[in-house]
Amino acid sequence: MDREEIRLNKYLAHCGVCSRRDADRLIAAGRVSINGQCAEAGGKVCPGDMVAVDGKAVAGRKARVVLAYYKPVGVTCTEKDRYVDRIVTKEIGYPVRVTYAGRLDKDSEGLLLLSNDGDLIQRMMKGSHGHEKEYVVRTRQEVTERFLERMAAGIFLPELGVTTRPCRVMKKGRYTFHIILTQGLNRQIRRMCRALSVDVVSLRRIRVMHITLDGLRPGEYRILEGEELETLYRESYEEP
Repeated sequence: MDREEIRLNKYLAHCGVCSRRDADRLIAAGRVSINGQCAEAGGKVCPGDMVAVDGKAVAGRKARVVLAYYKPVGVTCTEKDRYVDRIVTKEIGYPVRVTYAGRLDKDSEGLLLLSNDGDLIQRMMKGSHGHEKEYVVRTRQEVTERFLERMAAGIFLPELGVTTRPCRVMKKGRYTFHIILTQGLNRQIRRMCRALSVDVVSLRRIRVMHITLDGLRPGEYRILEGEELETLYRESYEEP
């Protein structure tokens, strides 16, 4: 554990026990102790403290884990929803609790990065950092030069009250284009296309920053290691 104090709910989340919200519930229920004493809401953990849940000791923070996962169509990016059949974390079944950096909607597929490092997740999702995300999009209507120009310039989305940032758009086929975004508005590409009266048939994210789908099939994941992992941390923590 780091040398400084850390809030108990954050400590439990970092150890992969549960989310911070669920940690608060455990603490309120009297199920968490620090050095044998029943923990209180807002409590903090210091170096050397023994934390236990239901009498079972909780290990210190786990080593950082970052996964590159090929999310299939039909899998939902949520952590808990009784009305959803297929939830991303259950599909992966990784033994350490991880969460995702940037959603992909249920009807889309492709690269999803997940980690147990909450700080990294926040850094990657921070729009001001301008991290690139690349997609392959297939449309029902033919891809025209005018369409590409308007997409690249930015589209006003009245339902969100914002204009999308200028982006890079490249035609790859009669009904296919690549698009590279530096922001992550909800269902952004589908909304942009709809604003131009173009229907999206399929959408696949193939890259986040320097991480790609290479070598993965739908439903598979790989653990990021070595230089690839270090580069991800370095670029995520660089100030824009």
